[in-house]
Amino acid sequence: MFQALAKASATLGPRAAGWVRTMASHQLLVAPPKALLKPLSVPTRLLLGPGPANLPPRTMAAGGLQVIGPMHKEMYQIMDEIKEGIQYLFQTRNPLTLVISGSGHCALEAALINVLEPGDSFLVGVNGIWGQRAADIGERLGARVHPMTKDPGGHFTLQEVEEGLAQHKPVLLFLTHGESSSGVLQPLDGFGELCHRYKCLLLVDSVASVGGTPLYMDQQGIDILYSSSQKVLNAPPGTSFLSFSDPAKNKIYSRKKKPSSFYLDIKYLANFWGCDGQPRMYHHTPPVISLYSLREGLALLVEQGLESSWRQHREAVAYLHGRLQALGLRLFVKDPALRLPTVTTVAVPAGYDWRDIVSYLIDRFGIEIMGGLGPSTGKVLRIGLMGCNATRENVDLVIEALREALQHCPKKKL
Repeated sequence: MFQALAKASATLGPRAAGWVRTMASHQLLVAPPKALLKPLSVPTRLLLGPGPANLPPRTMAAGGLQVIGPMHKEMYQIMDEIKEGIQYLFQTRNPLTLVISGSGHCALEAALINVLEPGDSFLVGVNGIWGQRAADIGERLGARVHPMTKDPGGHFTLQEVEEGLAQHKPVLLFLTHGESSSGVLQPLDGFGELCHRYKCLLLVDSVASVGGTPLYMDQQGIDILYSSSQKVLNAPPGTSFLSFSDPAKNKIYSRKKKPSSFYLDIKYLANFWGCDGQPRMYHHTPPVISLYSLREGLALLVEQGLESSWRQHREAVAYLHGRLQALGLRLFVKDPALRLPTVTTVAVPAGYDWRDIVSYLIDRFGIEIMGGLGPSTGKVLRIGLMGCNATRENVDLVIEALREALQHCPKKKL
């Protein structure tokens, strides 16, 4: 065959001869990266920040399984099991419950892109970075955004929300259940009923809270609820999930125009996830391995039971609070009833740079905690106890590390 190609090249001329010599039309300009010729190296760390949390062995093992096709019947079975797990986690019977191939932020975008249309009135509770970002996305979508703003550590009352509903007549209200940037747990009882009285849908961010503290989507009248994989579920980051009530579904399905994103179009995703009773059609290739791990994270929670998980987090954080206060540190959220069980915020101790404390813990002990985020930057340290990380043993480890950090980190004269 090569002789035949050589004869052909002589007949066709220099250009064809070049094709015979090489299939490449240009020389490589970029050499193979030397770093990728070395084995992957990942440090072992205890992740006690606001997420992601460490992975338990069973979830890690799921990540080592072989890939199957996204439209295989076995994959559909896994997807259906994941949906059932989410319905249990959210305490909802909503058929329109599915996974987004993206982080929790992607689920927020999916909710807003599908529900909001240009000109819609959008009321946003802004008491941290997640409310700020919801307002930002709403503005990009052409909604009329009305922020209700509180300083970090604040929460919203029924009276305040009702005033906003009466004034702005929104189609959607956004609240963050667990504001991980400030450590606030937003009460939700009564807000769904209040919103519905004003013909408004209730959208709730539960990324940092669900599984770690009581949450009842249907009973609390929440219309759209979303969360993600890497917090209490102890699954890898990169997948998120959300659920829509029938009124929220009706708002989406009665839009005048298609959502601006094909990738996040809930109508297509509903079909792909088997939520509409129609034969499933290909939409995109999901992160199959991550779905295995998400399925196992949900399975571990189901085996433990929601009420047991809530109790585990409540007891672990109470122990953490006591030890932090014994160390002389001040809890940032003053009202114990408003403290998020999964993420505790501590006021940065006077005279210290929060960066020094965070760096000391990770460099000396391999323990991650984090500083503030968005409006809480420079004000707090954030310590997370999520899922399998919510133990007294981990509390003891981080407290001893903090004790040493406060002794050795430089302190400025006040």
